[in-house]
Amino acid sequence: MLKVLLKQKELREAQDELKKYQDEAAGFEAREAELAKDIDDAVSDEERSAVETAVAEFDATREENKKKIGELETKIRGIEAEIDELEAKQEDPEPEKDPEPEKRSEEKHMETRKLFGMDAAETRAFVEREDVKAFLTEIRSAMREKRAISNAALTIPEVIVGLIRENIERYSKVIKYVNLRQVSGDAREIVEGTIPEAVWTDCCANVNELSFGFNDAEVYCWGVGGYIPVCKATLQDSDVDLAGAIIEVLGASIGFALDKAMLFGLGTRMPQGVFTRLKQTSKPADYSATERTWVDLHSTNIKTISNDNSVGVKLFQNILDAAKNAKGKYSARGQKVWFMNDNTKTELEIQALSINAAGAIVTGINGTMPVAGGPIETLEFIPDNMIIVGFFDTYLLAEREGIVFEQSDHAMFLNRKRVYMANARYDGKPVIAEAFAAIGIKNTTPSDASIVFAPDTANTPVSQ
Repeated sequence: MLKVLLKQKELREAQDELKKYQDEAAGFEAREAELAKDIDDAVSDEERSAVETAVAEFDATREENKKKIGELETKIRGIEAEIDELEAKQEDPEPEKDPEPEKRSEEKHMETRKLFGMDAAETRAFVEREDVKAFLTEIRSAMREKRAISNAALTIPEVIVGLIRENIERYSKVIKYVNLRQVSGDAREIVEGTIPEAVWTDCCANVNELSFGFNDAEVYCWGVGGYIPVCKATLQDSDVDLAGAIIEVLGASIGFALDKAMLFGLGTRMPQGVFTRLKQTSKPADYSATERTWVDLHSTNIKTISNDNSVGVKLFQNILDAAKNAKGKYSARGQKVWFMNDNTKTELEIQALSINAAGAIVTGINGTMPVAGGPIETLEFIPDNMIIVGFFDTYLLAEREGIVFEQSDHAMFLNRKRVYMANARYDGKPVIAEAFAAIGIKNTTPSDASIVFAPDTANTPVSQ
């Protein structure tokens, strides 16, 4: 069982690495078009030589990328074959002799049900671990005995915390692109200043001093979470059902809240969102003097494309023109990511439709932005016809230590429910604000007027 788990982990790592090279390959078409234009524009010998060098470097990069993709695909197929072989060799344990049909039914249910992509053997290994068993047994026995657990905050087995974190990343479409740092308490993240230009002089002359400094980004501690009441019937079902109900809901809710905050967060009691920073028209009163120089971006980095310019090739020309204001010079990955809702993505697909040589209708989208490259991600809370684009590795997301999981037998005792609470702690902000842009198509002005966050009614009295 453990060998299968190790191979599954190795498989996920290989698949993540493959995706990285596939994303890189998605941008080759745009780079090839740029080089083709450079070839046409080259006039002098120096320009032609520079273009030849760039073409040689591009070809080498593309060949290396192709080679890596081939190697990883072969590696993935090999790991999958090893997993299949290991699973085939495993023998299902003999069921305990128990005359009660209900018990036998539960065992069979546990063996066949999958939990978060694990097969039957991996699921059994997960719920049969000593720490997981103790955790689940404590929860269920406390419910059945209608008692409170002595320790206010349960110590969750590491494997369950791992699954919660994995689900946060699975449900969050933004977190995989940002600069995620684990910090403790309030913290300052050091940010490099603008790189100075070195000074040319005589080889034996004095060396010039270069002006270079550091800024910082101050991050605080905000909590995101909530509680869920769980019906007794769920608790009395199999361990797999119990673990699934708890982990699935926690991962989904925290991941969803994180995505909304990283794009539209108010910056108070939650991270600051990308669009929130872009729309600022004056420097906030609490803006730290040690942070990067505040720049007004609301007119340069928020653009509206008219209806007349929202059709066909012209639409994509105008999107790329607006997106050029998102500067990537501080991005380590150098990759733009495009966020929009599904309706907006469908509109882009419609405008990108064309007929190929075989007479078939094709779209130039395929999950990446045409010409410019970069993945397209859909989030349904983004308003129609609005696109947020940028180099998201310049967004700092600070994650605090640990996840607190608490429970109560008393809050909803009369409702025959037990309450579970989870809380994660984050803060974040677009450290390099000029690395982002917001674009509205079809004469839509980008706006966050329709964005509503779940109300904090537990701490703010509701007006009568």
